[in-house]
Amino acid sequence: MKLAIVVVVVVALAIAQAAATPKILTKEFIDSINERQNSWTAGQNFDENMSRAHMKSLLGLREDFRRNRLPALTHVDTDVPENFDAREQWPDCKSIGQVKDQSVCGSCWAFGAAEAMTDRICIHSDGKVKKSVSAEDLMTCCYECGFGCEGGFLYESWSYWVDSGIATGGGYNTSDGCRSYSFAECEHHTTGSKPTCGDSQPTPDCVKKCDDSSMNYKEELTFGKSVYSITGPKQIQIEIMKNGPVEAAFTVYDDFLLYKKGVYKHLKGEYLGGHAIKILGWGVENDTPYWLIANSWNEDWGDQGYFKILRGKNHLGIEDDVVGGLPKLD
Repeated sequence: MKLAIVVVVVVALAIAQAAATPKILTKEFIDSINERQNSWTAGQNFDENMSRAHMKSLLGLREDFRRNRLPALTHVDTDVPENFDAREQWPDCKSIGQVKDQSVCGSCWAFGAAEAMTDRICIHSDGKVKKSVSAEDLMTCCYECGFGCEGGFLYESWSYWVDSGIATGGGYNTSDGCRSYSFAECEHHTTGSKPTCGDSQPTPDCVKKCDDSSMNYKEELTFGKSVYSITGPKQIQIEIMKNGPVEAAFTVYDDFLLYKKGVYKHLKGEYLGGHAIKILGWGVENDTPYWLIANSWNEDWGDQGYFKILRGKNHLGIEDDVVGGLPKLD
């Protein structure tokens, strides 16, 4: 009887382990994608033993994130170029080209917002003000924005910038502003120079004071003066061209995890969750129009931390929920 129980337990553990190791990370799954299309290239971004739970934890957009949608801003129609890259348009604003790492926390919603806000402060000050908006402060102190490391919302994040302000602050263990990020960069993906990520972590406490006691929290707050949504591919282009990168959301399926280069189009795999990112430009590659996007899974993922996705077809909802705003600089 005891032997039978042991056998059952061992089998159950083996089944659980198999379920925790998604088949999408295998060479067979990667090959099946590359053999069926030539728009984009799939490759190994994650270790084959990475748990599905960890991958889902990187997708921190709550299912009901559209509950408080912002009014849409409509620009006067104007011509747009075939290619546009905000990094080239505003070379003095180096933040535009920085790829972040949300680490062991489902804080993509906060990173997409904080990165775009940071870029816009620089852009609208003509490169004179280079303050990094703290993803940590937004993630931990904006309770109406969501649930910290367990996910959040796009629209509330931008409204919070106007109503309450967000402190300055950069990445883990940096002195770039008031509140630095709690979690160090880590290897979500294949083996590299950074430590292995490990399990997802709980949300840190909201601490309305700076890491450096000589800095004043209230004096380090940045504010937005207006926030809005942008609707339609051309309006999104005009907004980026005029005001800088925007935050957006899209639906993630298994195959996106394997993106390496090219213009991503969902091909196969199961639904994983919603993800927030920063759109910084657009272009055309092999006759396929795309959005140029910065992810927040560090530079080891994808195309040095970036990816391209089909533009103009609202692929996976990428053009449904796009948010921007103007900084308050006086």
